[in-house]
Amino acid sequence: MAISPYVRDLRSRVGHDLLLLPGVTAVIRDGSRFLLARQHGSPSWGTVGGSIEPGEEPQEAVAREVREELGVDPVVGGIVGAYGGSHFVFEYANGNRVSYVSIAYECRLPAGANISFVDDELVETGWFTRDEVATLPRDPWVDRILEDAAHRPETADA
Repeated sequence: MAISPYVRDLRSRVGHDLLLLPGVTAVIRDGSRFLLARQHGSPSWGTVGGSIEPGEEPQEAVAREVREELGVDPVVGGIVGAYGGSHFVFEYANGNRVSYVSIAYECRLPAGANISFVDDELVETGWFTRDEVATLPRDPWVDRILEDAAHRPETADA
């Protein structure tokens, strides 16, 4: 995962101490299936997402993250929910600690879109029903987000 200049500057001041950072998550859906991804060095599946940069609109951030990670411009729809808490606290291999508060957005990929791992952050993607997701090793917050998304009607614009 690449570190932004903003976070790099914060890290130069606070070291490995816990940072509270805003983030976004793309809930990419095709009917009853959801697109999940796996990052380098992780056995767990999760949604595509990342940090919001200073001055960036959250909707722009989720579109940028999908573009950077999948090489596709998504159609961004409504908000699924906002998430935080203990399942969003991470300690990276270098000792940096982060607590994310993430806004999840409904997203749709254009018909016929070809996924390509543009920034080499991901190694694998797959489309899964919620029953299939239940059999996967996954990030602890995935079930909560997909549960909320599944209770929303899929919209044409996202």
